[in-house]
Amino acid sequence: MRFDMNQNKSTLPVTCPSCSAGLAVQSLICPNCETTVTGMYDLPELLLLTQDELTFIFQFVRNSGSLKEMSKEMGLSYPTIRNYLNDLIDKLNELNHEGE
Repeated sequence: MRFDMNQNKSTLPVTCPSCSAGLAVQSLICPNCETTVTGMYDLPELLLLTQDELTFIFQFVRNSGSLKEMSKEMGLSYPTIRNYLNDLIDKLNELNHEGE
């Protein structure tokens, strides 16, 4: 399922291009004062979602959780939207259990 949302944006890599292992954040830099914070941090679960999945979540929130409204807005059937949401819930549950 494809959703239009700034397809030209660069996305943050979440897997290693060499071995496909999950990446971690080691440092953050303030572009204003150039302060650097270093450490070893896991990526938030939402960053592990695809752009389509994030777009779906934003649309879900903008529609106050109404799958019926999303169905109308996206021109897709209610069962299609419901199935996509169920798949997304399953993925989030899997990601949550991986971090435990």
